[in-house]
Amino acid sequence: MMRRNTKIVATISNLNCSPDFIKGLFWAGINVVRLNTAHMNHDDALQVIENTRKVSDKIGILLDTKGPEIRTCDTKMPLSVKSGDTIRIKAAPNEKSEGDIICVSYENFVHDVPVGSSILIDDGCIALAVMEKNQDYLFCYVENDGEVKARKSINIPSVHVKLPALSEKDKGFIRFAADHDLDFIAHSFVRNAEDVIAVQKILDEKNSPIKIIAKIENAQGVENLSEILDHAYGIMIARGDLAVEIPTEQIPLIQKQIVKTCVERRKPVIVATQMLHSMIESPRPTRAEVSDVANACLDHADALMLSGETASGKYPEVAVQTMAKIAREVESKKSSFINVPYTLENKITAYLAKSAVKASLRLNTKAIVADSLTGSSILALAAYRGDSPIFAQVYDRRVMRRLSLSFGVIADYIEIDDNPFKPIKKAILRLIEEKQIKAEDLIIVLAGSFGPKHGASFIEVSTAGNFKDKTD
Repeated sequence: MMRRNTKIVATISNLNCSPDFIKGLFWAGINVVRLNTAHMNHDDALQVIENTRKVSDKIGILLDTKGPEIRTCDTKMPLSVKSGDTIRIKAAPNEKSEGDIICVSYENFVHDVPVGSSILIDDGCIALAVMEKNQDYLFCYVENDGEVKARKSINIPSVHVKLPALSEKDKGFIRFAADHDLDFIAHSFVRNAEDVIAVQKILDEKNSPIKIIAKIENAQGVENLSEILDHAYGIMIARGDLAVEIPTEQIPLIQKQIVKTCVERRKPVIVATQMLHSMIESPRPTRAEVSDVANACLDHADALMLSGETASGKYPEVAVQTMAKIAREVESKKSSFINVPYTLENKITAYLAKSAVKASLRLNTKAIVADSLTGSSILALAAYRGDSPIFAQVYDRRVMRRLSLSFGVIADYIEIDDNPFKPIKKAILRLIEEKQIKAEDLIIVLAGSFGPKHGASFIEVSTAGNFKDKTD
C-alpha cells in the first residue's frame, strides 16, 4: 500500500463481508470499518467484526448508532403522492402507513411539530408543509411528486423535537460494542453534550474504553459544537441529514469550520456522506465528487467515509482505490502543515510536538517516530498536519487501533521495557528492516526518558542508522 495521510472509513454490510472481501478493501486503502446498526442486528454485526479481525488487528472498528431519529413506519407498498395532495401524518410507531396516512416512529410527533413547519422525507426527496393539526393528525400539503417508502428519514428543519438521546436498540448495541471490544461509537444526531454523556454513562457502566465520535447532522449540533467536543473523542460531519436541516449552500463553510475547530482541539474529524455516491452504480466518479473528496483533503480532515459505495455498491474496491488516489494526489502537491495554537493540556508534550513537526519541515526529515501510552502525544503531532509520516509506537493495542483514524499516523504495538530507550530503538530497527525508512534517512524521535507513563520529555534528530548503532 502506498503511504497516505488521510484515512478512509468504509461501511461494510454483513451481506458482503467475507475475509477476502475485507482484505481487498484493506489493501485498497481502508483504515476503519463502519457498522451501520440501522440495518443490522447483533449477529449481523458480529459477523463483520470477526471477519475484520481475521484480516488485520490494525483495522479500527466503528459502530454507528441510530440516535434520536424519526422514520416512516412500515407499509405494504410505497405510498404515491403528487404535488397539491393533502395527506395526514400520524404518530403511531406500531402501525403501518396506508392510503393517505403516513405513520411515523415518534409517538409525540403530532404534539411537537407546529403548524407552518416543513417536513422533509428521505433526505428531502419529498417535502410537506403542515397546514393544520388536531390531536391525532398533522394535515400536510404535498409540495412535490414522489413515493413515501418504509423506514425513511424524517427531518423538520428549525423544529426541536424532544426525542430521547438513545433508543433501546442503541443501548443494546452500545453494550454489545463494549462486550466485543470495539474502538469507536459514532452516535447519530448529537444535539448537545448531554447526548454524548448518555452514551458515555453506558460505556462507564461496562468499564469500556471505547471512544465516542459525535455525528453532527443538525443545526443544534453545529451550534453546540464546542460543548460536544468537551465530551467526545472526535466528530463526524454527516452531511446528508445536515444538508436537509440547514440550507445546502451553507454546508461547505460549515464543513470547513468544523474541521478547523477539531484540528485545533486535537480531535479526529471525519467527513461523510455521498463522497463518491455515483460509484454505487458506476466504476468512475463524477468530476464534482472528485472535487468534493479533494476539498475535504484540502480542509485537512483526518478521515473520509464511504457508505453505500462499499456497503452495497457494485464497485467497492474501486471506490476505495479512487478515494485513496485523490487523497495522495492532493497530499503530494501541497504541504499540509497547519500552525495551530498550543494546547493548554500537558504543555511539555504540546511544545515538543510542535517543535518536532516544525523541525521535520525545516530539515526535510523522512519520518517522526514517537512512543505513547495513551495516544495523546500522537494526536498532538497529528494536529499540525506535517508532511512526515508519524510512526506511532504504542503500548496498548486498543490505542493502536484508535490511531487508525488519525491523520498521517502509522501505528504499531510495542511492549513496555524497564529501559525506556529500548522499545523505541527496537521499533526503529524494525522500521528499517520493513523498509518503511532507510538507515540513511534523517528522522525525528519524540520520546520520554522516564518511561511511557510520564510522557514525552525530549526530541532527537539523527539518521535512522545512528539509532540502530546506538548502544543501550
